[in-house]
Amino acid sequence: MIRTRFAPSPTGYLHIGGVRTALFSWLYAKKLGGEFILRIEDTDLERSTQESVNAILEGMSWLGLDYDQGPFYQTHRFERYKEVIDLLFEKGLAYYCYATPDELDEMREAQKAAGEKPRYDGRYRNFNGEAPEGIKPVIRFKNPEEGEVVINDQVKGKVVIANKELDDLIIARSDGTPTYNLTVVVDDWDMGVTHVIRGDDHLNNTPRQINLYKAIGAEVPKFSHIPMVLGEDGSRLSKRHGAVSVLQYKEQGFLPEALLNYLVRLGWSYRDQEIFTIDQMIEFFDLDSVNSSPSTFNTEKLTWINEQHIKMAKAEHLSRHLAPFVTELGCDLNNGPDLADVADLLRDRAKTFVEMANSATYFYQDFEEFEAGAAKKHLRPVAEEPLQLLFNKLQSLDNWQSEAIHEAIQAAAEELELGMGKVGMPLRVAITGGGQSPAIDATAQLIGQKRCLERIKMALAFIEKRKEG
Repeated sequence: MIRTRFAPSPTGYLHIGGVRTALFSWLYAKKLGGEFILRIEDTDLERSTQESVNAILEGMSWLGLDYDQGPFYQTHRFERYKEVIDLLFEKGLAYYCYATPDELDEMREAQKAAGEKPRYDGRYRNFNGEAPEGIKPVIRFKNPEEGEVVINDQVKGKVVIANKELDDLIIARSDGTPTYNLTVVVDDWDMGVTHVIRGDDHLNNTPRQINLYKAIGAEVPKFSHIPMVLGEDGSRLSKRHGAVSVLQYKEQGFLPEALLNYLVRLGWSYRDQEIFTIDQMIEFFDLDSVNSSPSTFNTEKLTWINEQHIKMAKAEHLSRHLAPFVTELGCDLNNGPDLADVADLLRDRAKTFVEMANSATYFYQDFEEFEAGAAKKHLRPVAEEPLQLLFNKLQSLDNWQSEAIHEAIQAAAEELELGMGKVGMPLRVAITGGGQSPAIDATAQLIGQKRCLERIKMALAFIEKRKEG
């Protein structure tokens, strides 16, 4: 069975580059009927935090990137890593290295001065003497000294590295804790990972890991190294380019599927299609179409894609995501229409849920004053007669539906021989408090008859006060 994995380190928040890696791994497993594994690589005890773990889990949940196995934690598997290190010792493929930090620094400086590539020179590789006193050794893996490592990368193509270019990597620190390159190999072996899809910043680790897979008798997975995501200034994407955590996009009012749609298009394409549902991503995704060049993150494009997903989503789905934004503005969702109906009405006028929520407040909250510019323009004395006539017509409606409301507005305009704008705009400002809203008849229907009439009265009082002033 195809098994992929996402293995973030909880030393920070789940960021955009990590999400794209998770998405590609998730899509590949879903596409081929396989399994997707979540593994938390928390062996960096000093920097790993529970807060970061929680942010990773919450981010994955919000995005809908469900995992079939996990989350597995490397700190729960230290005994297993020790078993594998013991196995390498038995095979003569691991050794204690007593080189001190000062000794290693001197070695590297001498190599630089000689124009050589700085690397561990293997001075303790075949050491049989007495261990130096007072030094806690690290454990190193005996990397093959001859031959080459061939990586048939599904994105980068064939990559060949000579073993003589690789030094003996540390597989356990002086305090006994295992290092990344060992733990990732053991985990992938034990968890049956068949395909490793990760950022190309890991490409330098891959030949070393392949030699470790072979040393412990594990099957080598297939590798795909996807290019990094750059900021709009061409540098590597970082917190200075905007959101630090993927959850900030949730807070900024983006749909999770819109963010995934945007990320899948960073380095992958299917014909000229821009907008994808989750099901379409699964159906069309393949690693052969992943570009090997870096992609640039563009917030404006993400916002446009979010706008398209808002337009095409089901109203109930929109309302679930919209609800916290509206309540955060102090609205009681029980004091107004069904939020799904409001979202359906506002969907064509909002790029994010933040915008949509700001437009939704007048459905649930009464306002004490009108927007100054809109009131100055549309709540003038000349609007008094149209508003009074509308009040009378709307008050007499037994059927408070948009069609009946529209007919009442049209009848008032015809009766006063005015254009619809001369009647509709004062009404819009009266019942919403401002000059922008969806179709006024549909808006009035959702606001409700009682509330609309009260607000028209308020507008008439405002005009009367303006006349007096």
